[in-house]
Amino acid sequence: IFYGMIAVREAVVEHKITNKTEVKKLYPKSPLFKSWGTELTEEEQMEAERQFQQFGYNVFLSNRLPLNRTIPDTRDIRCATKSYPKDLPTISVILIYFNEALSVIKRAIHSITDKTPAHLLKEIILVDDYSSFEDLQLALDEYIDLFNKDNPGLIKKVRHKRHMGLAKARVSGWEAATGQVVAILDAHIEVHKEWAEPLLARIKADRTVVLSPVFDKVLFDTLEVKKYNACAHAFDWNLWCMYESFRPECSTYAFSFLVRSPSVMGILVAERQFLGEIGVLDEGMTIYGGENVELGIRVWLCGGSIEVVPCSKIAHIERAHKPYSPDLRKPMIRNALRVAEIWLDEYKSNVNIAWNLPLKNHGIDIGDVSERKQLRNKLKCKPFKWYLENVYPLLDTWKDIIGYGALNNDLKEKFCVDQGPVPGSVPILYGCHYYKPQHCYYNRNGEIYIGGIKSHTYNSNRCLMDPGSGKTPALHDCKNAKVKGLSIYWDFSQGNAIKNRNTNRCLEIGQGEDSYYHLILQTCTGQKWTIQHVIKDF
Repeated sequence: IFYGMIAVREAVVEHKITNKTEVKKLYPKSPLFKSWGTELTEEEQMEAERQFQQFGYNVFLSNRLPLNRTIPDTRDIRCATKSYPKDLPTISVILIYFNEALSVIKRAIHSITDKTPAHLLKEIILVDDYSSFEDLQLALDEYIDLFNKDNPGLIKKVRHKRHMGLAKARVSGWEAATGQVVAILDAHIEVHKEWAEPLLARIKADRTVVLSPVFDKVLFDTLEVKKYNACAHAFDWNLWCMYESFRPECSTYAFSFLVRSPSVMGILVAERQFLGEIGVLDEGMTIYGGENVELGIRVWLCGGSIEVVPCSKIAHIERAHKPYSPDLRKPMIRNALRVAEIWLDEYKSNVNIAWNLPLKNHGIDIGDVSERKQLRNKLKCKPFKWYLENVYPLLDTWKDIIGYGALNNDLKEKFCVDQGPVPGSVPILYGCHYYKPQHCYYNRNGEIYIGGIKSHTYNSNRCLMDPGSGKTPALHDCKNAKVKGLSIYWDFSQGNAIKNRNTNRCLEIGQGEDSYYHLILQTCTGQKWTIQHVIKDF
């Protein structure tokens, strides 16, 4: 399938015609110029790079592409043969943005109005989460007024008086909507042909279902559309969203409306009143991250369901970087802990484990959760255990983990066990930095995972192993090691030795000929180890 776009090619050809001499590359290391921009003048390169750093995608090119450009139809051929009822519910399309490129917002509006049947499109609501760029105020307002002359009241704008984050912005759009169905989208999108009809038909059949279209990827540099296949929307114990292949039993129905998904990615379509009944979104979530996972869990536990609709497709710009928040770690952790406290019941400690936080006194303010807990009680929502058993059984419960975090030897307390160079299978002793390569986990079975822990049952961790010869310990795929009967089981209690059950050798540290300390395996000499966090005394 050819994913190129005529408009993109025309823009490139124009530069080739007007700039035949070789031009010096000003930004050879910039991701923007890896596959694009060889014919730009130095002045154009500077403008393009400045805008790229500001937005995270190619605004220079976006500003030169038609607002109503043609994008390829990447749907499965069977989608084109489907027919839908005439009397579908109306839809309000909500576009959320913060300091977005004006041309990108305009292109989103044009794609929606061009590809949504007029009798179904109730309105387009722009929600500005307190953008600071001047052209998103007066220039955008003038564009809306001009557009509404031919389409009275079709485009509405809501502007926050301060930056409030994704969750609140989406709620503001929902509050302003009047259509029977709401589609809450990012503003850096373009919709495909017949994107709305499959969604509206499904909601007409079941008002309690929350839907997601399939996202194609718009490349940040060339703005070409790359086809993505339909996948379920899932998450790990960090509550970070991810794509996950449909389970085998779902494959046969991949082009029906019956593909269940554990969660949503943030772009969602729902019956407006039903979304209100279950609490819309948690406005206590800050900036970015976790709000989509929270919604997915809540919908399933409180009487609804989540589905991905393969015949509905939206092209979404994937930024090279997020300029509005260089470090998302802090809001992600805070939001994940908030979700855990409200919804995860006895499994909430897994979020602490995933982020390597203590189970108590982590010092992070998650805000007042009493209102959301009251909502859970009011809706008579199911326990999270039901979700794990019936919706997302692939999420590992980590029930056997009893200690986690950095692993230190009392002889060198400022050094930690580290997974070592990747690729590679030799753990090392390294100065403590407490990030993922130094995250260790000890379980009831006696396994020690090093270098992070996987959230899903279909993945495998890397276990500390005594090879049986030599003094150097190794890391080995745990599932494979069990099949082969390798020496991956250790006796360890907090503040004591780490001793292999099969070889009776201990994991210790010793000074090498290079004067550095290394991890070694040898006859036990009484060295003591401490793991950072203890779940249960061992």
